[in-house]
Formats: sequence, structure tokens, C-alpha cells
Amino acid sequence: MALGGGTFITQNKVLPGTYINFISVNSASPSLSDRGVVTMPLELDWGIEDAIFEVTPESLEKDAVKLLGYEYTHANLKGLRDLFKNIKLLYAYRLNGGGIKASNIYATAKYCGLRGNDLKIVIKSNIDNQGHYDVMTYLDNVLLDTQTVDDASKLVSNDFVDFKSSATLQEEAGVALTGGTNGTVNGASHQNYLDRVEAYTFNAMGVTSTDDDIKSLYVSFTKRLREDVGAKFQTVIYNKSADYLGVVNLKNRVLDAPESSLVYYVTGLIGGCAVNKSNRNKIYNGEFEVDTNYTQNQLATCIKSGEFVLHRVGDDIRVLDDINSMVSITDEQGDVFKDNQTVRIIDQIANDIAVIFNTKYLGEIPNDSAGRVSLWSDIVKHHEELQKIRAIENFSAEDVTVIQGDTKKAVVVSDAITVVNTMAKLYMTVKVS
Repeated sequence: MALGGGTFITQNKVLPGTYINFISVNSASPSLSDRGVVTMPLELDWGIEDAIFEVTPESLEKDAVKLLGYEYTHANLKGLRDLFKNIKLLYAYRLNGGGIKASNIYATAKYCGLRGNDLKIVIKSNIDNQGHYDVMTYLDNVLLDTQTVDDASKLVSNDFVDFKSSATLQEEAGVALTGGTNGTVNGASHQNYLDRVEAYTFNAMGVTSTDDDIKSLYVSFTKRLREDVGAKFQTVIYNKSADYLGVVNLKNRVLDAPESSLVYYVTGLIGGCAVNKSNRNKIYNGEFEVDTNYTQNQLATCIKSGEFVLHRVGDDIRVLDDINSMVSITDEQGDVFKDNQTVRIIDQIANDIAVIFNTKYLGEIPNDSAGRVSLWSDIVKHHEELQKIRAIENFSAEDVTVIQGDTKKAVVVSDAITVVNTMAKLYMTVKVS
């Protein structure tokens, strides 16, 4: 007779045997999640089309040519270098895909775009093998790839071109690829990006568009995802009054590049700033020439208008205050919600508690007294971590309650926190006798 075996739910097996459950260690914990993940739609001369792709500091430095068409040090990547001063991951999307791929009689560019026109194919007879050719791919006179074959059908596509197997090989000093164009950027391309990025999790989004209709599209998207979907992030937009805590309205224009280019740097600041820190008084260490020609009265007006502005202090350019575009206060959301440090804290709580509940409790833990105590304990531990790093203060376990909701499947959590902000104003009285 065969022995029993398999997995078990309760200890009710009849046959003798070995019953073993293999389970993963639960990844949800009351610890704090990292920040530093952002997303941006980009206008590029080269690269992946119609898809979100990841860029890290390492891949930007090592694979910039393959990903974006230019060396890391190229002027066209100045904005991305500014962005990565404060982040660890970018979910990028190419807005201007859908153009024409450059080509010649031997190859077609891997992607559409103007950069494909800087590719060329050089062919030389191989000195060691009669009838064979060295087929070389160049970009701006930089050798990217060499293959030695006796027939074009044996050429293998590389990171930059797809070879035409029907071509007849002969010596060529350099045949340029031509006809490459970028696609059109319009409302539809921005909407395509938003449709794709909605499934991702990130701390900040940035958009450099100066078109007011496009900026309004991003404001609406941010409000919908924050309020209806529960995705907690902030969006950085250039020169757009939104009156909303989820939108950062950047005031400064750039003088030596497209005027909205500072969005790259500020998106990195907003997405990369730690939950217990502020960008207030942060020194700008980027590469753009920033217009900081504001009087004291104008700077005060910027603060009142919910504008994120950089100003000059001696030889430095600094962030005046770490605020969002919110200007109207209510009984539910007072002045404290204008501060981005507050938003980071409440977003951290929302994201972390959602992960804890969705991965550890949803459909797994019974909604009884013990289950609710477990959830209460995880929330308390999470908040104690926030207090330990001085993001909140005066927190006690009694500030959190977890009770059963109106149905047996629902739990209701009541929570109270006091956020900590960095020092911003000094009022000092000195008595002299």
C-alpha cells in the first residue's frame, strides 16, 4: 500500500505518510519602504518605443549609448544627469516613438529617431580569410560592433542595427544610415504613457511639457490616482497652479536649455528625499543655468501662491521652501499639508500599510480579535519606526485602534500622528543690560 503524502491544511489525514507544506517567508513587515523611484516621459532621439523601460544610475553611466543614443557625458543627457543626483530608479517612456527608422542598403536602425542618421556601416575585406568581410557598425565614428562573414545572411543584429540578409557585401568606406525621424509628441502620446505607467509604483512623476492642456492632463491623472486608486506620489510640473498637495508647481525657468528643464532636478529632489528630511534650503548642484532673479517680495508671493522656487544665496542657488501647489486649506487639510515633508510622511504610511495589509492579511488572516490585534501591532511597529527616525513625534500605541467594520470581512483602523518638520524660521529675543 502506498503511503500518504502531499500538503495539509488541518491535521486530519488518515493514511500514514509525510505531509509537508512549503511556504515563503512573508515579505510584508512593519519596516519602512525605500524612496528614490520616479517616472518621466522623455523626448528622445533613440530608444525603446511604446513601453516603460528602467534606467538606473549604473545603466545610465554604462549603457547610455545603447539605451538613449548618446554617451553619458553628452549635453543631451544633462537633464537625466540632474535627475539621477537624487534617485535610484527611473521608469522612463519615450514620448516621440513611432517615427521612421534610418536605413541603408545593408541595415536598418534598431529604433526610429534622428540619432539613427549618425550610424554608418563600414565594410573591409578580411585580410586572413579570402572571400570574407569585416562588417563594422559605427556611431559618430565610434566603433560599436564588428562581424566577419562571407555572406550578409550570416550577419547577426546588434544593439543598433538589424542587417538585411539579402544585401550583397562589398568594400565600403562608410555608408550612412539616413531618413530617421522622431515621432510626433501630442496629447495621445502623453496619454499612452499615463496608461502604461499607472501599473507602476513610484514616489514622484515629472513632466517638462509647457503646454497647458498637457499639464492639466497630468494634474487630473495625479488626483485620480491619489484619491481613487490609492497610488501615493507627487507630480512635478512647470509653471502650473494646481492647488493640490499631490502637485509641485516649479517656478524657475532655465536659461541655457528648454525653459522647463529644471523639472528633471526637482523631480529627483521630490522623489528621492527621505521621509524624515526636507528639501528646504537644499543647494542646487545641477548643470543648468537657472533664473533666480526674484526680489524678496516676489519670493514671498511664490510661497503664498504654492510655487516651488529656487533662489540665490551668495554664490549658491538654494531651494526656498519644500512646498507643493496647495493654497486652499480646509478643516480636513490645514496649512501643514502644504509642506512636502508632511506629504512624504502620509504617503509613506499609506503605501507601507497597504503593502502590509494586501500581502499579509488580505485573504489570509481571520478577522477575529487575534487577527485584528496582529494588524494593530504591525501598524504600531511601523509608526514607531517613523518616530525613531524623527519623522513623527509624540506617538503612542493608544493612537491606533483596529475594530471590526460593518461586515465580517471589514476592519476599521483609526490612527493619529503628529508630523515633524525641519526648522525653517528662527525668532530670537536677546535681552541686553
